[in-house]
This record gives sequence, structure tokens and C-alpha cells, in this order.
Amino acid sequence: MRYRSIALALILAASTATLPAIVHAAPAVSIADRYAASDQYAPGKIDPLIIDLDMQARFVKGGVLYRKGVKGKGVILLADPATGASRELAQDAALAPKLTAAGAELGDKVDIRPTAYGDGVLTVAAGGKEWTIDAAGAVTAKARPEKADGVVSPDGKFRIVSRNYNLWKAEVATGKETPLTADGSYDARYGINYPLLGDMVAANSENPDMEVGAQWSEDGKQILTFRLSRNGSYIWHGVQPNPPGSQFPREFTYVYPTAGAVNVPQSQPVLIDVATGKVTDLNVPAVPLLWPGNPALWWENGQVIYEWQARGYGELKLYAIDPATNVATVRVRESLKPIVTVTSTAMVSAPQLKGTLVISERSGWAQLYYVAAGSDPNGGQRLTQGDWEVTNVAHIADGGPVLVGGIGREPGVNPYFRSLYKVGLDGAIANLTPEPLDHDVTLSEDAAWFIDRMSSPTEPTRTLLRSGADGRIVAELGRADPSALLATGFTMPEVFETVADDGKTKLYGMIYRPKNFDPKKKYPVIENVYTGPTTHRFEESYGDNVRGSVNSVAQLGAIVVTIDGRGTSQRGQAFRSSAYQNLGEVGLDDHIWVLKAMKRKYPYFDLDRVGVYGGSAGGYDTARFVLRRPEVYKVGVASSGNHDLRLDKAWWPEVSMGIADDATWERNSNASVARNLKGKLMLIHGDIDDNVPVAASYRLSQALVAAGKPHELVILPNTNHAVYQPYYWDKLRDYFTVNLLGETPPAETK
Repeated sequence: MRYRSIALALILAASTATLPAIVHAAPAVSIADRYAASDQYAPGKIDPLIIDLDMQARFVKGGVLYRKGVKGKGVILLADPATGASRELAQDAALAPKLTAAGAELGDKVDIRPTAYGDGVLTVAAGGKEWTIDAAGAVTAKARPEKADGVVSPDGKFRIVSRNYNLWKAEVATGKETPLTADGSYDARYGINYPLLGDMVAANSENPDMEVGAQWSEDGKQILTFRLSRNGSYIWHGVQPNPPGSQFPREFTYVYPTAGAVNVPQSQPVLIDVATGKVTDLNVPAVPLLWPGNPALWWENGQVIYEWQARGYGELKLYAIDPATNVATVRVRESLKPIVTVTSTAMVSAPQLKGTLVISERSGWAQLYYVAAGSDPNGGQRLTQGDWEVTNVAHIADGGPVLVGGIGREPGVNPYFRSLYKVGLDGAIANLTPEPLDHDVTLSEDAAWFIDRMSSPTEPTRTLLRSGADGRIVAELGRADPSALLATGFTMPEVFETVADDGKTKLYGMIYRPKNFDPKKKYPVIENVYTGPTTHRFEESYGDNVRGSVNSVAQLGAIVVTIDGRGTSQRGQAFRSSAYQNLGEVGLDDHIWVLKAMKRKYPYFDLDRVGVYGGSAGGYDTARFVLRRPEVYKVGVASSGNHDLRLDKAWWPEVSMGIADDATWERNSNASVARNLKGKLMLIHGDIDDNVPVAASYRLSQALVAAGKPHELVILPNTNHAVYQPYYWDKLRDYFTVNLLGETPPAETK
């Protein structure tokens, strides 16, 4: 069903009056057929057209559990890593009637997903529930686990629960509760965080049940937790204008730390003696709360390990605290100018190596270092070398080696493709995934084996079982078959690369064309954008490229592109550095440079008709592209955008902005350039968004109104940060159809 009001149709039709005349011939395919193709490739619709794209492979007791074949006609198997041989556990055709008889609502398309196996019992997900199948074939609905109230002690006799901002000890057998703290309050609470607006809306309460953040010592005598102080931070007021079941709005007050705010909440680690209730502040500084979440705090070999970061990300420290003496020791200190980029930095406690592993950009690239216990916290032994990035520590063996993820190391390979490496403490390194493709890996618990989902944007996924010792392929579990998808006329995406204006830096993008593409025609271009310095937009894997919403948008009769300009992540510190306190401008001209390079190679790119869309930080990007480069980007649909970074959660902007002054925050606000609007801009936001408050879109809209700039503002009721719903897609498609393609959307169908 399509959702479009008569009023919307009139608005969209009227908006075409300002378009320049379109001189090229209209596409031969009708707009109704193009919308039908867009529906055909909508998110979730492509999956059934590719066999064995996601085999749900996972390690279980006794091997690797996976599923193979067409849905409804496939088999569930168990592979033995030692031999590579697989044996059949169940067939869809045999399971379906048994599941139906047990009460499963499978619908027209049978979709049975294996989730666990052990001791002869298979667990599957089907019809929205989990089911167990025993060795005799009996099917039983698996009861949903009850949400545990509190944190259970090692001996199982007590639970730690939260009552009125304090922590209490509850006897499991009798339910008797004894207070451990008594001075907790809204502004200084123990062991629980501030709830998000979405939590409050769901519970219809400003005090929804919150998970207790507390950890028992091994001997059960102490509790490791935190005291969260509001620290004078602003109290927000959120409104749900039209709550289901009520004609009256509901208002909620909540704490949401914002970027650039003078005060944000502070989490102070504490120890509580369970017998006496004595609370001891650990001898470490409180960590600023930049997004509702518990501090990085845990027990390790009788010590407390604590990760602290300075406001503005100028410094990170990893502490070890002796609970008996309250003496804190800095194990690792990371401090870089102008900022420590936490998305390319990690401090991993490694008792297996009697020290700490650090991923640091001190060389300009995220490389792996080993800091031995008791050594200089600012130093360390460098284990990896080169102009590439270590992305994560995957496994640490006793005494080594270490398995790490990495990108950009192999010459001639796309720098965004992931690989798995084995690194020794002597610096020896081996690539366990040598094929020049993207490798999405899952390790067994002991890292003796790993599952490798190997693909590229254009090469279908192969699901492999490999040795963790040397990367040897033990077995190929399956290979994705896109025959049914290609038979629909689907046009495969294309990787595009060019050299930036400095003559040496490579820039990458993807090109998505409509089905039955005709290179003799001219096509408008729509960019799907997300330029956040915490990530990159390039999709490495086959599944992400063929299943993405970009393919649906392309069917309107446009070419959709994604581009990574300088300022984005995982290409080294220098590549990203231009984003520092410059989110309003970074990457804009790189994107235009790449568009022009695409046009030189493919003359059918119509750069007189360029649109852009994105969500969240991509919504911010969409508006800034249209406002700051209006001569190129003519139409934009910006959803859930953080248009004024000072209205966003503190951590995301401050990761790139650090400690900025008001003039810098203002310079990076989309509202500051609202007067530049020349084209068409639609702002979409959910009214109960607790990730980026709707106030951000309201502020930009108000600035556009003040500047006399016509635009569209769509507020989606009872919608959070994820606006992706049928009405959103209809608004987006109609807006581009009218304002970029110069056509009338098809008549509403029921």
C-alpha cells in the first residue's frame, strides 16, 4: 500500500514549477513500473532471491551449525572442523509441519533459522519464536527467559537490585531486601544510568526498569559499581504528542548530555562492602558521561580495571586499582594532538600476555602495541608496522600470538576490505585470509577455527570454515547463488575509484544503476551520504551492496552513488584529520570531484540533476550538501539529522570536534547557512527520537523560515531515530520523482 494524501500530491505538483526544462527523452519504462521495481528491491525483499547469502553459520558444541538451500526446502547441518565433514540434522520440509503442529505461525514463506545445538537438541527460530527439537524429533516451544531482576552473587544466594536510586541486597530464597546505600537521588544515583526517552515512552514512566550495573567480586564480599552524578547537566523535556490509546500528549523529563555543554554527568567508580554497606570511592577520576551507558569497569584477577577518557578526547587512561589499598596505577596512557580518535583506538587488558594491548594512532596509523605490566604507560612495544589500520583485537592466546582484524595492508587490494591476521610478540605477522576480498570472520571460542564470509561488492559470498592456526580452508559450507535476483534484470553495483585533486590520494565510491539500465540515456544522480569521521560509507561485502536501500531508490530511474571523501575513517590519521572541528565543510569538494570523475567516465551521468539523501549524521550531511554547495546538490531528503551539533549527544560530535568554542559550534551548524538554500529540501524526523532529538530539525526549519526559504518538514508520530517505514519511503521517492526527475508519481494504489 502507498501512503499519499491529496494535499501532498498538490504540494509536490506545484513544486515542479521552479524546475528547469528537461530536454532529454523521458525513460521508456513507466513511472508506475519503476515504482514497482523500487518496491521489488526494497530492504528485506532481495534476501529470498539469493540462496545461501546468509547461512546463519555459528559455532556450537561439536562444530559449526549452519543452514543451506532455498527457504522451505533447505537443510540444517553440523560441520566437524577437524575433518570438514558435515552431517544433516534436519530438513525444512520435515520440520515445517511439526512446527506448525506445535503452534508456529510460519506463513506463506517458510523461514527456519538454526540458533543453537548441543547434546542432541537443535534450537531454531521460526514464526517469531524459538523452538527446540530433541533427538527423537519432538518439537517444543522454548519459553522466553524472564528478565532477571538484579545481579546474582557467585553463590546464587543474593541479588543486587535498584530501589529509588539506591542499591539493595536481596535474599534469593526469602526475597528479604536490605539497603546497601541510602544517599542515592535523581541527581546522584547508584548503579543505574539515566533512561533514554524511548525507554520512558515504552514504559509510560519517567522511571522505567533499568539494568543494574554492578559486578560481584569473586569471593562475593564486594560490589563494583558506580555513582552517577547529574553534575548540573541540562534536564530535557520530551513530548509524545499523540500516544497510542490517549487523546492527550505525554511529557517526559530526562537527562541527555549534549555536545559542547558546559556540564555533563559524571560516573564515579565505587566499591561497596556487602556486609557493612560501606561505600568507597575508588582513587580514580570520574569519567564524563557523553551518552547514557555504564563506565568501562570490571574485575580482573582480583583487581579493578577501569577505562577513563577526558572530556573532548584529549587523553585516555587504563587504570588498575588494588581494592584492598585503593591504590590506582595507570597501565596505559594515550594522548595525541589534536585529539585521540576513539573509533581508531583501543586499550585491551591482556592478562594472557601479562600486560595490555593498545591500538594507537601515534604513528599516524592505527597499529598494535604491547605494554608490559609495570612498564612506561606512555610507551610499549610496537607489534605491527605500516600504513594500514588494525581494527580490532579478536583473540589473545596465553603467551601469544594475537589475532587481529585489519584493513589496507595488502598492496593492490581495496583498502576497505577486512582481513584477519596472526601477530606474534616478536612482530611476526601472517595473513590468515590472503584472498583479495573482504573477510567477515567469526572465531571459535578457542580461536582454533573461524568462519569466513568472503566476498566483495560484486563477488557473491562464500562461507568457509578455516583453521585459526594458518588460515587453511577446511571446508566450503556454501556459496551465495544470485541467479533468481539477476533473472529479474537487477543491475550489479560497481566499485569506482579515482585520484583526488592532490594527485595521489585514492577516493572510492559505489555506483548503483536501475534494472535494465540503458547507457544511451541520461540519468539524474542521487547520492546516499554519510560522512561521519567515526566510520566510512563504502560497503565492503556483497550482501551489504545488493541488499541496501540504494538499489530500491535507483529503480526510480536514477543512478545512486556512495562516496567516501577525506575526513572519514580507517584510511589513516592524515586522511581523517581535515574533519577536526570542520564537520560543516569536510569532504564536500571531494564528493563533487568524484562525481565529476564518474561523469568523465560515464557521460550518461546528468550532473545538472543531483540529489542527496541520508539519515542521522547522513541527514546532517544531506542538508549541508544542499546548503553549502547549492550549485551542485539541487534536491535533498534529510532524515533524523543532527543539524546543530549542540543538540546531539555529546560523544558523536566531540569525537571529532573535541573541546570547541561557541563560534566553532555555530560555524558547523546547518542553521548558520540556511540562507543559502536554492534547491529543494525535505526534513524528516521522528517525534520521540532519543538519539538525535527532533529539536535539531525544528531548529533548522526555523532558520529556513526566518530566511524565507520554502522547504518541507515532516514529523513522523510515535517514531524514534529509525524513520524507515512505508510512509518515509513514499515521501522520499515522491520528492525525488517530482523535484529531480520532473515526473508525477503514480496514482495511489490500494
